[in-house]
Amino acid sequence: MVPAKTHSRWWSASLTVRRNRPMIRLRLSLAQIVAFAVLFAVPQGWAAARKEWVKLTNCQYVTHADNDGDSFHVRCAAKEFALRLYFADTPETNLRYPERTRVQSEYFGVTLDETMSAGREARDLVRDTLREPFTVWTRWAIAAGRSAAPRYYGLLLVGTNTLDEILVRKGLAQPRGVRPNLPTGEKATTHVKRLYALEADAKKQRVGLWASSKEKTTGTVRP
Repeated sequence: MVPAKTHSRWWSASLTVRRNRPMIRLRLSLAQIVAFAVLFAVPQGWAAARKEWVKLTNCQYVTHADNDGDSFHVRCAAKEFALRLYFADTPETNLRYPERTRVQSEYFGVTLDETMSAGREARDLVRDTLREPFTVWTRWAIAAGRSAAPRYYGLLLVGTNTLDEILVRKGLAQPRGVRPNLPTGEKATTHVKRLYALEADAKKQRVGLWASSKEKTTGTVRP
């Protein structure tokens, strides 16, 4: 038989544990939440920074209904996928995303119709520029989009130039978007400075959308 005092102490301790059990569960739950946040949020950023560049050669442009100036289908060897350009944003070709088109028109200081017309011009320029095989550098990082099919960010080389440089130089894109350090070792900030220099020259020469841009709104929006 358990002595009365001993039984009383045991019962009191047991009751205290039972009373505190929800708090223990809560503490464990909060600890788990923090652990999951650290596991799934922070390392994902590190993983993205650590992604290695992959060079794909002899790639080909693939005609597709969803192609535009900064997002289009390509085939590299046996793999076909949608590629989203790093560093550049070309105008929309239609009003499927009206707010995005409006922001683009404000950036260039042109009308919505002029913006969409330039978007189609950018799409056609990319198609014509990529008639010959080209090189793609990618890290297989997924570019968010409303399509169910994944898109992958890429840097596309045409001769010694990147496609984003060509589009900005033609006045058909703005320097914008995801900006990783380049596979050549060049810093992203250096590449972006060059893009803004090309944009300044396009404005001065009044090419592409800058030809019809209103001076009072030209370049007032910065990404």
